[in-house]
Amino acid sequence: MDFSWNIAAVVGVPGVGKTTICKSVSRAIGCHYVNYGDLMLEIAQKNNLASTDDEMFSLDINIQEKIWKTAALQIKELENVLVDLHGVDQSDIGYILSLPIEILTPDLIIIIQAPYEDVLTRRIGDKSKKRIMESFKVFKEHKNILKISMSVCSVICGCTFSIIENDDFRECQEKMIDVLTSGNVHQ
Repeated sequence: MDFSWNIAAVVGVPGVGKTTICKSVSRAIGCHYVNYGDLMLEIAQKNNLASTDDEMFSLDINIQEKIWKTAALQIKELENVLVDLHGVDQSDIGYILSLPIEILTPDLIIIIQAPYEDVLTRRIGDKSKKRIMESFKVFKEHKNILKISMSVCSVICGCTFSIIENDDFRECQEKMIDVLTSGNVHQ
């Protein structure tokens, strides 16, 4: 299938359902899929720097940045790729933009959103990762900062920006497929 985009950044707070939706949509439309965090961990493991997410994110910030940039450069080489990432990450010092627009210029940014209760349920149920349990107030703040940050990134990159609600998996999947295949993406 020919797409009107090359890089689509799919972002959202942890537990919103990005990964499940991205994997399903990429299979349905036949595009590449990369989970940014998984690729970073793979790079850290290959370089014997860390074997888990916790180890990787406890590395010196300069080493983390090298891993982050290496991942971005690898993704940049792909065509028609859905990049699954948070967009904005929480840290001890505040929020950090995790969409590397200086290396990867998305043609499309999609925010996946879900109700707090759904996100909390997913985070509690996900035993594969150590998940942050935010209060409703912090969740709302994170979501708002993500929206503001991604709208600014879309202006800087000159790309299309969409928000899709994930209160129903099938509906969210259909909306995302529609956005990705509509041909109305500004490059």
